[in-house]
Amino acid sequence: MSKASASTKFRVVDVDALENQFEDEQGEDVGSSGPDEGEVNSLLASKKNCDALKIVLADPPLQTKNKAAKDKAFQLVMRVLNATKANEIEQAIKGLDNRGVDILMKYIYRGFSEPSDNNCAILLSWHEKATAIGGLGCIVRVLADRKTV
Repeated sequence: MSKASASTKFRVVDVDALENQFEDEQGEDVGSSGPDEGEVNSLLASKKNCDALKIVLADPPLQTKNKAAKDKAFQLVMRVLNATKANEIEQAIKGLDNRGVDILMKYIYRGFSEPSDNNCAILLSWHEKATAIGGLGCIVRVLADRKTV
């Protein structure tokens, strides 16, 4: 046996002491604070719902632990989804990239978990169109991702 493999110096680390020092991967408020509400409101006022959807999904607060920022972004997304007409939904989703469709699905599932007046019917129509365009993979990615909106 060689001298290098006979060495026992690597055994000086106490693994049991390090076992309980695990920290979650999510950082402390590293991410953004969410979309710009003024810009989204101006786009909604001028009936540019597709552009408003792109803006609101471009900068989601995924990395932050600030619940108020996440709630504010969620309410803004719901306002955009409610303002979009049923015949514009498919066109709006086609204008998104794969990441945008995944983020949209995250907001749809959050809406399902926090139902309110008439939101479920709207969310189901968005879910149907997003699944048709993004495929089943976007659902799996959203359900497997640990970062929430």
